[in-house]
Order: sequence, then C-alpha cells, then structure tokens
Amino acid sequence: LRRRGEDMATEGDVELELETETSCPERPPEKPRKHDSGAADLERVTDYAEEKEIQSSNLETAMSVIGDRRSREQKARQEREKELAKVTIKKEDLELIMSEMEISRAAAERSLREHMGNVVEALIALTN
Repeated sequence: LRRRGEDMATEGDVELELETETSCPERPPEKPRKHDSGAADLERVTDYAEEKEIQSSNLETAMSVIGDRRSREQKARQEREKELAKVTIKKEDLELIMSEMEISRAAAERSLREHMGNVVEALIALTN
C-alpha cells in the first residue's frame, strides 16, 4: 500500500529536478536565434573549399614524391643494366649453365653477368 503523501513527494521531486536542469548555471539561457544573412552557410562552404584545396595539395605532393622515387629507381636499374652489359661472358660457360641447370638462355646469361662471368659462383647461386 502506498501513502498518498509519498506519491505527491515523488512528483514534486521530479519537477524540482527538471527546473534545476533548465536553469543550469554552466549554460547561459539560450537566446532566440536570428538568421545572419547566410554568413554561417558561407562559412561552411569556404571551410569545405579550403579542406579540398589542402587535400589536393597533399595529393600533388605525394604524387611528386612517388614520381621522383620511381624515376630514381628506374635510373638505378638502367645503370645496373649498363654495368651488367659491360661484363664479358664466354659462350661455353653460358651453354654449360643452360644445359646443366635446364634454364633459358636469358636467365643463364643474367646469372653469369651478375657474377662477373664466374661460372662457379653463378652455378652456386642458381642451385641455392
């Protein structure tokens, strides 16, 4: 059984809590908002445009870094190929590697050139 006074006290407590929430000292009471001729809308649009410009400049920077790296790697590969082309290899060594290892002429030649024409080192590298 409930007493009538208890129910009234509970309802009164709820009303007091609601009143303290609306008059909270931390937040000032809200003023009615007025339309400021689209200034807020304009600010949102300009913020978006600035972010877009920043992102595109970051993208351009990243692309240039990647492009520079690729060009350096390609230049290094070309220099390496020039160095390997200078290495003289014997036809007998090339045929030996092709027949013993059962690999293509290009692979055998590449291995020989990488090991400066040394057949033993080329064969060891190919077996490992």
